Amino acid sequence: MRRTDRLFDIIQILRDGKLHRASDVADRLGVSVRTIYRDMETLSQSGVPVEGERGLGYQLRDQITLPPLSLTRPELDALNLGIAIVAEAADADLRAAAEALADKIDTGLPAQTIAAADEWKIALHPFADAARGLAHMAPLRAAIKSRQKLRLTYRESEGTASEQVVRPLQMESWGRVWTLTAWCELRQAFRVFRLDLIEDVTPLPELFADEPGKRLSDYQP
Repeated sequence: MRRTDRLFDIIQILRDGKLHRASDVADRLGVSVRTIYRDMETLSQSGVPVEGERGLGYQLRDQITLPPLSLTRPELDALNLGIAIVAEAADADLRAAAEALADKIDTGLPAQTIAAADEWKIALHPFADAARGLAHMAPLRAAIKSRQKLRLTYRESEGTASEQVVRPLQMESWGRVWTLTAWCELRQAFRVFRLDLIEDVTPLPELFADEPGKRLSDYQP
């Protein structure tokens, strides 16, 4: 398993909000506990809100406040995303300005909150390019809002491309990785897709209604 895929799998394990011991995560992924310790440190440095320590366990937390201004998670994501795009520009001055702005946001955040600005700093980024997949956000958001089925062309972790017809339910950001939680019509199961691995999004002329077992509220990570 590639390290990028393992880091993504760890996020999926932690997203239930429960406390997970490193040994249990290591057993599930078939790696050493020492490897999980290093991965947790990498995720934390990348801005994923991992909380915990060796010997006790790890969990994700979800609270971001920027005094004296309170921001919603999507608003802070938008701010950080803008910083990320500028930080990857060829212009050295713009890159420096983006890093300086990220540091200012870091300073303004509460001490108990991992700096959300760090989520987008390119030097610590273990995943794919920050801007990859952003072109799909608009049609994904529109489909979620209108409850419209989609056909996705998706690059699986082993490199093969597949087509999936899905019911899009929710987009989330985990550090610099954006994901789509959806009900997959082919597998008849919930799936979490990485936006950076989606190659094409095609809206279908079919809408979907809430059905027991296929709703976001039914999803158990």
